[in-house]
Amino acid sequence: MSKFCSYIIKSFKHDGHLHRMWAENWLVPQALQLEPHQLESMLVLINSQTKIVEADGKEWVSRIPAISFFIPKQWFNVVALLEEAGVRYYCNVASPPYVCGRVITYIDYDLDVIRMPRGGIHVVDQEEYERHKMIYHYSDIVDEKVKQGLQDLMKRIETNQAPFCDDGVRYYYREWEKWKGRETEA
Repeated sequence: MSKFCSYIIKSFKHDGHLHRMWAENWLVPQALQLEPHQLESMLVLINSQTKIVEADGKEWVSRIPAISFFIPKQWFNVVALLEEAGVRYYCNVASPPYVCGRVITYIDYDLDVIRMPRGGIHVVDQEEYERHKMIYHYSDIVDEKVKQGLQDLMKRIETNQAPFCDDGVRYYYREWEKWKGRETEA
C-alpha cells in the first residue's frame, strides 16, 4: 500500500508575510494519482479537520474535506471542497508552488475563481487584487503572470480540464480514507 506523507501548506503575500497556513495535508502517492495529474506532475494533497493559522495568529479547524492541486509552473492552484451539495472548486491565482522538504509555499495574489457544484463560475476579489497591486508595488511582470494565470485557469474550468473532475476528487478522498483506516488499525 502506498503511503501518504504529511505536508504543511503556507501561503504568503507578495511582501513575504504569512497569509495562511494549513498544518496537516496528506500528499497522494504518485502510484495512486490519476493519469492526467501524473502527466502534469501535479501535487495532490488531502486535508480534513486540519488546523489553519491566519496571518493574525487566529487558529481554527477546517470542517470541509479538501483536495488541493498544485501544478508546477502554473500561476494558480485549485482546492476542491467536498460539500454536501457537491464539489466546490476554490481556485487561487497565485505563484507556482515551491516545495522545500515537506512544506509547500506560494504567494497568494488575492484573485480567486469559484466554480460551484452546479457549474456557476465567479471571479472574486478583483478589487482586493488592484488594491494590493498598488500597496505591494507588483511589477509589470507579476501583473502579466497573474493575468495569464487567471486566463489559463478560466480555460481549464470552461473545458473541464484536470483537475476539474468531481469523480477524481472523490476517488482521492476515498483512497485516503482507506489508507487512514488501515493506519489507525495498525
